Amino acid sequence: MLKLFAARSIILPEARTQRIAVLQALFVTFLWSTSWVLIKVGLVDIPAVTFAGLRYSLAFLCLLPFALRQESRASLHRLTRPDWARLIMLGLLFYAITQGAMFLGLYYLPAATVTLLMNLTSIVVAMLGILLLSEHPTKLQWLGVGLFITGSLIYFYPIDFPSGEILGLSIVGVGIMTNALSSILGRRINREAKITPLLVTTISMGVGALALLSGGIIFQGMPALQIKHWLIIVWLAVINTAFAFTLWNRTLRTLTAVESSVINNTMLVQTVILAWIFLGESLTWWEVIGILVAGLGALVVQLQK
Repeated sequence: MLKLFAARSIILPEARTQRIAVLQALFVTFLWSTSWVLIKVGLVDIPAVTFAGLRYSLAFLCLLPFALRQESRASLHRLTRPDWARLIMLGLLFYAITQGAMFLGLYYLPAATVTLLMNLTSIVVAMLGILLLSEHPTKLQWLGVGLFITGSLIYFYPIDFPSGEILGLSIVGVGIMTNALSSILGRRINREAKITPLLVTTISMGVGALALLSGGIIFQGMPALQIKHWLIIVWLAVINTAFAFTLWNRTLRTLTAVESSVINNTMLVQTVILAWIFLGESLTWWEVIGILVAGLGALVVQLQK
């Protein structure tokens, strides 16, 4: 009896911790899904690159005090020139180019289209992994690639884009490639385990945010922002970026890679529903089927990582 009670006392807290982590991860994906809607609303009045620069600059300032704590400063002093070069490159790829392209893409394209296209990143990463990391996709991953391509063709059928959408698709295409390259680079940096995740995020975000904000102000200008604009920027930076990424990393202590991938892929459906409710982006049943098939394909690719 005592042994049974002891076993239950161990299992129950673990099961409770698992449920809490799942709920927290779902909450984070919901926050990230709302980002697409908030960005579309803000883009009505705020230039895209300046908007992205303001978001990530404020998020960087939120993370900076934690990165400058005593235990982090010791790791900071140990960074070599190659380490700094990789972190700067990561910041330019993931924040300056990828996030800038995503904001610009949302200016020209519906949120559902952009979030579907950004899911292509997992497919590109799998392909680049063959060349850069010697990670060869499994048969199941190839099936996922086929499902994603099939779903995308269903969603975009018939393929006939206005000129504005062609520009948006080209911009998002650049973002997909840099997002995939930054995923490969980020994996290499974290696999070496020389730099803490907090420092990796803070330094790369600071570099990318500075490039975004500088480029946005130079080429697009700084508009007169109203209270509603600042509320959107602050929410995106503090809640959907600094807080959400911190909470997501916390859930990774409990959830497996498979569980995290499944939960993360719910963003595609969440974003489509939120865009329909708040932005009036209606979808045909044919497009819904395409999104579901493509989302399943992206999920299958990630499950085998």
